[in-house]
Amino acid sequence: MSSDEESRKHLIQHKLNKADSTIDDIRFLLDNDKLAIAINRIYYAVFYALSALALRHQFSTAKHQQLIGWFNREFIKGNVVDRRYGEILHRAFDKRSKGDYDDFVEFSKEEVEQLLHDTMLFVEKIKELVFTS
Repeated sequence: MSSDEESRKHLIQHKLNKADSTIDDIRFLLDNDKLAIAINRIYYAVFYALSALALRHQFSTAKHQQLIGWFNREFIKGNVVDRRYGEILHRAFDKRSKGDYDDFVEFSKEEVEQLLHDTMLFVEKIKELVFTS
């Protein structure tokens, strides 16, 4: 195995670990009613996992929308994964954008808990794809 390949594998694992760590952070934020911040972290847990998958497939971009587009093209439209994973990704991105950029946005605890649940499903599916595709 080349050193570049070894470095890429290490970075992929780092991003997956970061997604898991972010999920732990989200639980803490939920417990402390920091819902808008939890929404932000939900998106980033999804983003870190998706970045690991992109690295696995040697896709590189600095743009979030391009990464999302790549996932939709390759995995949703390609029927590799169920459409619900695309919906989770889009919901996380949209909620994060609203929470970060819109004024007077509030999220319910139930809404954030559901998004966290969906995020955990998404991260697990991405891990499965990273290690099998």
